[in-house]
Amino acid sequence: MNQTKYKNKQPSELSVALQKSRGAFISVGVFSMFINLLMLTGPLFMLQVYDRVLASKSYSTLTALLILVAALFVFLGLLEFIRSRILSQISEKFSADLREITFKATLDHSVKQTASIGTAPIRDLDQIKQFIGSPGPAILFDLPWTPLYIAVNFMLHFILGIFSVCAVIFLIIISVINEIMSKPRIEEAMTKAQRSQIIAEESRHNAESLTAMGMQTNVSNRWEAMQAETGTAQMALSHLANLFQSISKSSRLLLQSCVLAVGALLVIQGEISPGSMIAASIILTRALAPIDQSIAQWRNFLGARKAYNRLQTVLNHSQTEKDQMALPDPKGAISVNQLFVSAPGSRTPLLKALEFALQPGEALAILGPTGAGKSCLTRVLSGIWPPLSGTVRLDGASLDQWHPDQLGPAIGYLPQSVELLSGTIKDNISRFAPEPDPTKIIEAASQANVHDLVLSFEDGYDTLIGDGGEKLSGGQKQRIGLARALYNDPKFIILDEPNANLDSEGEEALAFAISKAKNNGQTIILVAHRPSALKVCDKVLFIREGRQVAFGPRDEVLQKILKKPENGNA
Repeated sequence: MNQTKYKNKQPSELSVALQKSRGAFISVGVFSMFINLLMLTGPLFMLQVYDRVLASKSYSTLTALLILVAALFVFLGLLEFIRSRILSQISEKFSADLREITFKATLDHSVKQTASIGTAPIRDLDQIKQFIGSPGPAILFDLPWTPLYIAVNFMLHFILGIFSVCAVIFLIIISVINEIMSKPRIEEAMTKAQRSQIIAEESRHNAESLTAMGMQTNVSNRWEAMQAETGTAQMALSHLANLFQSISKSSRLLLQSCVLAVGALLVIQGEISPGSMIAASIILTRALAPIDQSIAQWRNFLGARKAYNRLQTVLNHSQTEKDQMALPDPKGAISVNQLFVSAPGSRTPLLKALEFALQPGEALAILGPTGAGKSCLTRVLSGIWPPLSGTVRLDGASLDQWHPDQLGPAIGYLPQSVELLSGTIKDNISRFAPEPDPTKIIEAASQANVHDLVLSFEDGYDTLIGDGGEKLSGGQKQRIGLARALYNDPKFIILDEPNANLDSEGEEALAFAISKAKNNGQTIILVAHRPSALKVCDKVLFIREGRQVAFGPRDEVLQKILKKPENGNA
């Protein structure tokens, strides 16, 4: 057995991913410094042309200045290209570092939280990635250099510097007002868009039921109403963004004209040269540009920030993994001690004080009336739901002491509602293993009595089953799901009503599969309503209203519960 140490991800994955690119961000900052220094090329060139070239009428001076300026602008363009490439690489690395944990956190949230968020965390990660690779971060790196341009205007004349400071403060005030007014509207638009997306996803997954029961119009109207609300919220946000962008642009143009007027007065008074007047106008334009652009990008920035906070919340609430030593390969001994179970997000127990144990090679049938909590128990035994209190131990170790990469292959799980993934039959049976073992696939399919069925398809095990197995019947999906649960001989097998969609032949195959698993030393737990499934079980656990009524050898427990007429529906 491989005794290597399983490596796990640590908390604060978002900050860790950003810290990994700290060196790249420093490079962006250095490039931004040179870019902003080179931005002074234009106004300084203008100053020299007005004050030196026109005064001296020197062709050689003009030619030399023009060549120098051309070289500096080429260098400026190269630096901006490199900076944008670095930001694109940072965004891709950020996404690559977080894709796996975000995907797992999305799945973890889906099974352990009551509120549905669909695939929102994955979309949030994409939104953050797109913002990092956009011009937005470059603008944030340019903003700190605004004081440089103001200082240059102070060097030209004190009054020009004061006017530049006032102009910058005016645009900053506009930015602050924009932030205050935009923030609630962005949250409202994103919330409504997310709800609309969830309705669409749920409708697609339940398309057959909606069609069969004539619910399409009602659900469509519900989705359309949510879309209308989303559109209204987004339109209001867009109008507000356009308003502030227009105010910012017109104000910037007005301020540029005003600084020319101030400069002209200073020229008339003989305090500065005409070249300084033109240079001051261009420098102020450059000083205001990052602020003006930040207002245009503010919506994207706020959206990325909200996505970051939402994603951080999901990652914080998802199952955190730690570095832990690999345990010996499990043998299948199960023990449950004073187990209390509640639904995710609730503290109300659905199961109370359950206590039983199984040895490798034993099969347990869980019986009880509808709503007794049988499926809840299978979710806890498989590690999907955490216990409210008490423990579930596999070979003496609680389930959270096993690393998921070691525990998962040791468990075979067939849920009550079988869901297959888009792909081939081979992929689904092998649990999408990168390099599946064909022999083990065929063994699992044969044990589930689905091998001949698969071969009857035109492409055999390479048959594409469509989204969620839509090309298969309920019984076919259940048998392929059973084969998936049996793949690679897991030591602990949990089957929730495995014979619900099976015919008599399928039930015989199921009984054979359970008997073979028992002979292999595998531990089996199944939820059953049909008596045929009990024949191969060694023990029975009877639950009523979330409480353990009886546990023990099959015949002994059946005799006990069947003595009472009110339990006859067990």
